[in-house]
Amino acid sequence: MCICVNCHYVDRCTTYHAVETQHQERHLTENPTFEPTEPTINVNIRTPNDYEIEMEWDVVGCLSFKEENGKWAKLRPGELVPT
Repeated sequence: MCICVNCHYVDRCTTYHAVETQHQERHLTENPTFEPTEPTINVNIRTPNDYEIEMEWDVVGCLSFKEENGKWAKLRPGELVPT
C-alpha cells in the first residue's frame, strides 16, 4: 500500500502526482509544489494472462513522510482509498 494516503503532503507532492499519472487517476492537484526527499517506489508487475501487463506503483518510503492518518480520505470523502 502506498504510504502517501496517510501523508500530510499528499495533496501537493510531486511524487504522488507521478504515481497518480502512472495509475491514470484523477490528480489531487494539477500543480504539485512539494518535492519530497528520497521517496522509494515499488513497482509490481503482473501478467494476468498472455496479452496483459499490469503495473502497480506504491511509495513505500520517503524521508519527507509526515503522518496524517486519513489525509487522502479527507480530500476525497466517500471515495475508496487507493490500495
